[in-house]
Amino acid sequence: MTVSSASPGVRHLAITADDAGQRLDNFLRRELKGAPKSLIYRIVRTGEVRLNGGRVSPDRRLQAGDMLRIPPVRLGEREERPLRVSPGLAERLRAAVLYEDRELLVLDKPAGLAVHKGSGLDYGVMELLRTLRPNEPFLELAHRLDRETSGCLALARTPTALRALQDALRAGRVEKRYLALVRGYWNHGPREVNQPLRRNVLRGGERMVEVLDDGKPARTHFWPVSLHKPASLLEARIDTGRTHQIRVHAAHVGHPLAGDDKYGDADFNRLMTEQFGLRRLFLHAHSLSLPLGGRDIAISAPLAPELKAVLDRLVAMNQRGT
Repeated sequence: MTVSSASPGVRHLAITADDAGQRLDNFLRRELKGAPKSLIYRIVRTGEVRLNGGRVSPDRRLQAGDMLRIPPVRLGEREERPLRVSPGLAERLRAAVLYEDRELLVLDKPAGLAVHKGSGLDYGVMELLRTLRPNEPFLELAHRLDRETSGCLALARTPTALRALQDALRAGRVEKRYLALVRGYWNHGPREVNQPLRRNVLRGGERMVEVLDDGKPARTHFWPVSLHKPASLLEARIDTGRTHQIRVHAAHVGHPLAGDDKYGDADFNRLMTEQFGLRRLFLHAHSLSLPLGGRDIAISAPLAPELKAVLDRLVAMNQRGT
């Protein structure tokens, strides 16, 4: 980036290709070392930070050639307390690394861990990784996974890699496949569900995602893997990345996911817990294929032991004929 100044304390930064692709709030956090997030969001919200002369939101992605105005800020004593990562959680994340090179990091994200902080959560994968890797110059999510979903999560380690991955996602050149356990015996064979989804539909005071005609396009492909009377294991591939897409599409065709307390069947969930030991959402991003830097990269994440144990109990039940 290049820097100029128009008034005392005010900086104007020209965003270069090396910095392009970053979110504005993340860029400011690095530029304003020690500034608490509350301060960064305040100066963006009040318009003290300007991008190309106008107001923008904190999640705006920077582009090469953008001109960013940063006001003078006073860093007081009330800075955010450093995140302390327990040894157990730190080891869990280190063991979760599936693939790493100069441009890319792929984790087997644990179920129950959000990708970033917010909505009452003090930390997520991003905050933990930045604490564990304080010298990492750049680290950004290439895509997202729901908090309760486990499996392959890709993060870019350079702005160039982030732009390449985002372009590949938009062009449909990234393939994400999931394993999902659903209610009942799936007798549809391979099936495509092409139904629009709309977020933030209020139902009983809870914000939901629903199939609605005025929603955004969403398409999911399901293939049967292992069929059992109480539940079936499916592979799912998504052509779009809508919030809760697999969960909502599966429920829409009468086969809600096991362990889904938002869109699922309470009686089915109880059965899966009491008889098969399932204590989480059975949705796992088991493979990820993507192009990057002239390479085709394919990564897979094995099922967690607790999910494999559920499948083993289903197979044993079938063999007993009960």
